[in-house]
Amino acid sequence: MFVDEARILVKAGGGGNGCVAFRREKFVPRGGPSGGDGGNGGSIYLEANPNDNTLLRYRYNREFKADRGRHGEGSNCTGHSGADMILQVPVGTLAFDEQTGETIADLATPGQRVLIAHGGRGGRGNQHFAKPWHQAPREREEGHAGEERHLRLELKLLADVGLVGFPNAGKSTLISVISAARPKIANYPFTTLEPNLGVVNADGGTGKEGRELGRTFVVADLPGLIEGAHEGAGLGIRFLRHVERTRLLVHLIDTSDTSDADPIHSFEIISGELRAFSETLTEKPVIVVATKLDATTDRTRLDALREFCGAQTLEFHAISAATGEGVRELVRSIADALDKIPKPAPDTVLELAHGAHQHAVAGLSDKGDAEADSTTEDTSPAPIKDL
Repeated sequence: MFVDEARILVKAGGGGNGCVAFRREKFVPRGGPSGGDGGNGGSIYLEANPNDNTLLRYRYNREFKADRGRHGEGSNCTGHSGADMILQVPVGTLAFDEQTGETIADLATPGQRVLIAHGGRGGRGNQHFAKPWHQAPREREEGHAGEERHLRLELKLLADVGLVGFPNAGKSTLISVISAARPKIANYPFTTLEPNLGVVNADGGTGKEGRELGRTFVVADLPGLIEGAHEGAGLGIRFLRHVERTRLLVHLIDTSDTSDADPIHSFEIISGELRAFSETLTEKPVIVVATKLDATTDRTRLDALREFCGAQTLEFHAISAATGEGVRELVRSIADALDKIPKPAPDTVLELAHGAHQHAVAGLSDKGDAEADSTTEDTSPAPIKDL
């Protein structure tokens, strides 16, 4: 099951309490205070795992709590610190604070690990409160509570190319031909109910002709859009988040005899739905592809679409995924276009935010130490297929 949204509660472990104890040994008069500090609570991290491609594990398990620190003991023994908890998420996951809406993390790099909830600091034992004028202190600190957060996780698949278009435009058939992905293919609308990823080798041979790897890119096949998708019609536009990270859009339009829709009007409808979702999608480069060339006898609408793309300075291709006509040229053109588009730099929003948070925690700790000195009171893509 493909799950691209989840809401979870994370709670870091609290720190252990400091201990009040005095050293009492034979032949050691006036042993003095010997209360140990409490251990620190465990923190919670998010880690991008390239072997995961869904947030299904967080659909039913929604509460995650790290271990708390153990209390301090006598003989200046510090309590054991709680173990950190690492939550594995797919690469491309974004974490939002559900209460404030703030973007906390963008895990776009495999192996990237981000602190999401800081564990509480352990309290100090009475040994820290000893002064020349107060040599038998009975004060100690309680452990600090760990951070608690309600998170909303949102997965945006990492792909170079996004296939968009109306249902039954031939998107799933195309990705099954150019990659090893095997999506469900049938002759009825909304066959594709979830995104599919495929890795395409643009320069290698096909079949037994060659296995060499050349330029490769990842293609995302999205469920089809219809007019009014931004208002919830059909499957809506919720899956369009998966093409926000793509560098190129390939717009597939059915121009065969089985479709009576105007291809130019179809292009304008899908463009409007993309614009309604995000203006950034309309700024991405687009390649327009007329599909089902093998089932097209009357090429009047095909020629009209080609002229429209020429007037709009849009690259145009006509293909038949069933017979392979024009597919190789399309894949090479996609690879050439990607060579000209720079890859976006990874986002580092969270790391800066957590760096500031850690400085704040350190500042509070230093402030607490200073105050204690003057007083006694006291949180996959599918495998490569050569083309």
